[in-house]
Order: sequence, then C-alpha cells, then structure tokens
Amino acid sequence: MSEHVATVEWRSDGHFRDGRYSRVHNIAFDGGAEIAGSASPQVVPVPMADPAGVDPEELLVAATAACHMLWFLDLAQRAGLAVADYRDEARGIMGKLDGRTAIARIVLRPRITFDGDAPDEAILARLHHEAHERCFIANSLKSEVIVEG
Repeated sequence: MSEHVATVEWRSDGHFRDGRYSRVHNIAFDGGAEIAGSASPQVVPVPMADPAGVDPEELLVAATAACHMLWFLDLAQRAGLAVADYRDEARGIMGKLDGRTAIARIVLRPRITFDGDAPDEAILARLHHEAHERCFIANSLKSEVIVEG
C-alpha cells in the first residue's frame, strides 16, 4: 500500500494562554505544494481564524470531490468517452453522526462536458456509481456522499 504525507505546522502568536490565539497554520504536502490553513471562521471567529486559509472541513470536501473526479475521468477514458471539462462545486454539510458534530453529508455536483456527443444518463449514472465505489476517500468516511450529476 502507499503512504501519503502532509506536514501541518503552527506557531504561537503569544496569545495561547488567553485563548485568543491564531489558528492560522501551514500545510505542506510531500510533493512540495503548500497551502495556508486555518480554522473555519464559522467555528472560530476572525481574527483568530483567517477566511483566506483552507479549513479542515473544506479539505475533506475537496479531497472527496477530487477523488471522485479522478476515478470518473479514469473510467470515462476507459469507456472511450472524451471528457472536455469537469467542474464540481462540492458542498459539505455539518450535522450529527453518531451523536457527534461532523461533516454529515457531502454533496458532489459534477458538471461535465464532452467532446462530441455526451453519453446518455444511464451511462453517466453507472460511471458516477463506479467512481464513488472506487474512491478511496469516500470509502474512508462515515458521512453520506451524494452525487448529483
């Protein structure tokens, strides 16, 4: 099996003891990409959170959407389809799972264009279903993942 590495780094801004510390941090990936992370401003108020930073909830939604997309593209290519464009404005909805606050539902809304004729709805549904079944991230979650295609 493979291993995937992310390094998360945070440094105190001097306000840790009083609870008004910054939740801004850096996330570095093993391939060299880095992003600014933060707690969600919906959970921790600004200025302790930075709305420009990527929060863990957004990362989970993005990972789920990207994993589904990558499997869909692979399956579509194998089926002889020519995908021209794929865009998903995925949403994570907070709720309760097993009595605890969690991303209870992730809704994927892929919009796909094809070079030439688009496949019929039954083929698209089958590809999305198979992509969902193969997605490593979706297979790791207790959350409901819905694909609205």
